[in-house]
Amino acid sequence: MVPYGDRADAPDYPGPMLHRIENTPRDYAWGRSGAISALLGRPATEAVEAELWLGAHHGSPSRVLGPGGVPTGETLADAAPELPFLLKVLAAGAPLSIQAHPDAAQAREGFERENALGIPLDAPHRNYRDPFPKPEFIVAVSPRFEALAGFRPAADASLDVATIAAPIGAGDAVLPLLDRLRDDATVGDAFAWLLGGSPEARAAIDAIGRGVVQNPVGFPQEAWIAGLYPGDPGVAVAVLLHKVSLRRGEALYLPAGNVHAYLDGVGIELMVASDNVLRGGLTPKHVDVAELSRVVDRAASPEPRLEPTALPGGGLLYAPDDPEAPFSLVHVASTAEVPLTGPAIVLCVDGAFSVAGEESAIDVVRGDAVLATAGERSLRVRGDGSLFIAR
Repeated sequence: MVPYGDRADAPDYPGPMLHRIENTPRDYAWGRSGAISALLGRPATEAVEAELWLGAHHGSPSRVLGPGGVPTGETLADAAPELPFLLKVLAAGAPLSIQAHPDAAQAREGFERENALGIPLDAPHRNYRDPFPKPEFIVAVSPRFEALAGFRPAADASLDVATIAAPIGAGDAVLPLLDRLRDDATVGDAFAWLLGGSPEARAAIDAIGRGVVQNPVGFPQEAWIAGLYPGDPGVAVAVLLHKVSLRRGEALYLPAGNVHAYLDGVGIELMVASDNVLRGGLTPKHVDVAELSRVVDRAASPEPRLEPTALPGGGLLYAPDDPEAPFSLVHVASTAEVPLTGPAIVLCVDGAFSVAGEESAIDVVRGDAVLATAGERSLRVRGDGSLFIAR
């Protein structure tokens, strides 16, 4: 799945080159009441809103709007089936699952393997629902966005484990975990052991859970997670991961193999349009420890932040340096000249802008979303507020 580099190979879209689109927020249990509606200036609601999908993914394809904002009956799955990315507004009010995603080779092999086994694509125990990787990044649009992402250095994790266990006299229970936290190259071994379900692993998980609940000042996020998921391996896994706090405009990139979980906040997320998620905890959904352990990058790493760069014509560019992430996101506060190599999605989250391509132009205000088809080679943006362009 790559962006459209050759115009002759791009899909043929009838009609205007800029199409208004819309979708309905999804109500996953970990979402926040009314958070997406509040961001986009929609009527206030107490409904739980977790994700708004803007793209062609079959799970929730965006609807195409005609004159006057009336739905045409067409979705982006019909109008732009090869759109190579999925843009989301994500609102987390509780932890998402501890998870990681496969790389391209792992996704292709896993998809073919499960097809050969005859596992239906919609089976709850299916791991690979398509043959694509799922690298993703998120840009905070709330004042703070909290997440767990990537393994910490072994020494740091070991110190916290010992600090948690000592006041409750659980040093012996965590010794097997500490024995596995001696090397930055193999922190993932401790992760896999915690998920393995042995009596020793369960004892360590229980000890860490009790310890963080009794020390919520020292370990506030872990204590919060333990209160929501008592006894879950994810409570102990959280101690192994970086606790990342993003301010508005800061970003986190999650490549293949990175163990992570979003915790709290609202952000704009961009990813390959894939459904391949391997979960390890903090979820009632299917957990496959062996498969997750197979795809995890077991080494400690720095916080996986993604730094934006300034575009010459205005705007900030978020672009992972990863061939498996063939997409980027531009944030515009006033003016920008944004070159395109294929279709793009525009989302305005504040203020008002004019967006002009080579073939057409459109005005957008807070809450508006637009598909720019592959016929547009660039977008000229003028206005004031906050607007994102996924391309």
